[in-house]
Amino acid sequence: MRNSSIRVATFAGPGAEPIIRSVPWPQVSKNAALIQIGACGVCGTDLHILKGHWPKPLPWPFTLGHELGGVIVEAGAQFTEDFMGKPLGIGSKVMIPPLMPCGRCYYCVHYPERANKCLTPVYYGRYLGFDKPPHLWGGFAEYVYVDLDMLPGTKVYKLPDDMPLRLGALSEPLTSCIRAFNRAIRAGGFTWGDTVVIQGSGPIGILAIAAAREMGAGRVICVGAPETPRLELARKFGAEATVSIEEITAPQQRIERVRDVVGGFGADLVMDCSGHPSAGPEGIEMLRDGGTYVEMGQFTDAGSINTSWRQGPQCARVMGLHRERFAARRGYAPPRAQQVSLARHAEPLPVR
Repeated sequence: MRNSSIRVATFAGPGAEPIIRSVPWPQVSKNAALIQIGACGVCGTDLHILKGHWPKPLPWPFTLGHELGGVIVEAGAQFTEDFMGKPLGIGSKVMIPPLMPCGRCYYCVHYPERANKCLTPVYYGRYLGFDKPPHLWGGFAEYVYVDLDMLPGTKVYKLPDDMPLRLGALSEPLTSCIRAFNRAIRAGGFTWGDTVVIQGSGPIGILAIAAAREMGAGRVICVGAPETPRLELARKFGAEATVSIEEITAPQQRIERVRDVVGGFGADLVMDCSGHPSAGPEGIEMLRDGGTYVEMGQFTDAGSINTSWRQGPQCARVMGLHRERFAARRGYAPPRAQQVSLARHAEPLPVR
């Protein structure tokens, strides 16, 4: 028996405490579905938004949460398959990529493979205000509502029946890691057997380690902290060695330690997943000449850095994942449901 109302967490602005609201159970339209949230990650972007770092206007109050896995509990008669044509029904496990491009602006029409450049995008958990009925537009709630007629840019992907929803919620950040390596491959900056350094041992860093190993990296080293549980988890997910920023506090000493591990020439690819501006100058120094640096940890303006481009490896390729100002080679398109085999990594992540 369904409840008469649904609880939703909203935020009124940066620095505000969450407010728990109750909204009526919605009438599900013919091409829509109501999804019960089983798990929702807290993205670093969510935290930056709450700190006031987001560079564009936001529809406060709204519900955060875009890394979600859930189960369909109601569906309209026409809501029968996911974006890839897989059948959906009551009880199907699903995930929802947050970005919905408009399909009509200059970038959507001329560069559809770069849908993240859409001039008027809509995001679950970001650009849909609470005032818009039925008020269920983010993962920090008991349910989320999807309507392919109201929001035709919505993409729903079916998850494997035996996948825990905590793991399903990680599929959205995991695809960002996969996309980062795919971009490096297309630019000639990553190939089978390469040595990879991951800066950061949070969820994105751990997922990047798994993605690197599954996509052919020969050696993976992780720089981060703390030892328990993060660096322990990094080694469990495939890092050959770890470097603790708590034990080795000086950047130059960390650079030397990484070079000792990978061999004096440096790594083929370094990827920043830390979200800290200081990672960039340090990570570039870990590269070999002609290596590739991928910046995917900076989604908002977290501050400036001081660096000298006269130092560091020669002919290094610097790529950005989210913002053009970082990128030597630009453009990021939201991934389709690319799956990585995480069978051996399927234990739940510790909640911190």
